[in-house]
Amino acid sequence: MRNVVRLFGALLIVGIVTMAFMYMVAQRDPVVRRATVAMPDFPVGARPVRIAFLADTHVGAPDMPPARLTQIVRQVNGLHPDLVLLGGDFLSDKHWVPRPPNVAEALSALSQLRSPLGTYAVLGNHDHWRSVREVTAGLEANDVHLLTNEAVDVGPLSLGGADDAFTGHDDVRATVGAMRRLKGARVMLTHSPDVVPSVPSDVSLILAGHTHCGQIRFPLIGALYYESRYGSRFACGMTRDGAKRVITSAGLGTSMLPLRLGAVPDVWLVTLVPAKR
Repeated sequence: MRNVVRLFGALLIVGIVTMAFMYMVAQRDPVVRRATVAMPDFPVGARPVRIAFLADTHVGAPDMPPARLTQIVRQVNGLHPDLVLLGGDFLSDKHWVPRPPNVAEALSALSQLRSPLGTYAVLGNHDHWRSVREVTAGLEANDVHLLTNEAVDVGPLSLGGADDAFTGHDDVRATVGAMRRLKGARVMLTHSPDVVPSVPSDVSLILAGHTHCGQIRFPLIGALYYESRYGSRFACGMTRDGAKRVITSAGLGTSMLPLRLGAVPDVWLVTLVPAKR
């Protein structure tokens, strides 16, 4: 009996230490992942564009108070991007958190983002569950341009923003149609990578979040689950789907549990250049 108690005690200590470690990982400064993507439709003579891509802030969770987002914004500004893109899920829905910030407080740090071509965003599933009206108003108040199944000219880019596929608000056909009516290299911003197979090959780059790269990935085992109908296919990092490049961020905040393991927070700095002809 004494040995059983000792074993239970040892396992309890290991569990507490592991949980504390995962909570620390969830709060660490995001890793900056860099990539250069050659765009076949990049306008001749245009200068390269540096995109800072952030996703899944989930402000209001224990690991993401507004002050932490402010610190991350400073880190992003230090990268000197030409354009900032935000991949949705701005707010946490962890209702057990004492005194969660309101929408205005949660999003106020976004007004400090600095880039010559501006800041653009799409909504995620948590934004739809929270309040589209409140989140939209909060983004607009902080100089963030929301794209909802539409496209805009941004420098040498035709930037499309597809709404969230997880909640069924995406319209890829409308987004691509709007992109094709504009000139420039076609970049699609979306929350979930599940839209990728339905995006035609003339869209050169797709930026997504939502999966958190599994959020908790055990050594040797990997993630227990990826929030994607395609499993791990587009769930993390840079992948290809035919001629299309896909970048899926691990995100900044957390979903459900404020823990991470093997999937650290990240920010992508993507440099777009013309493809060699």
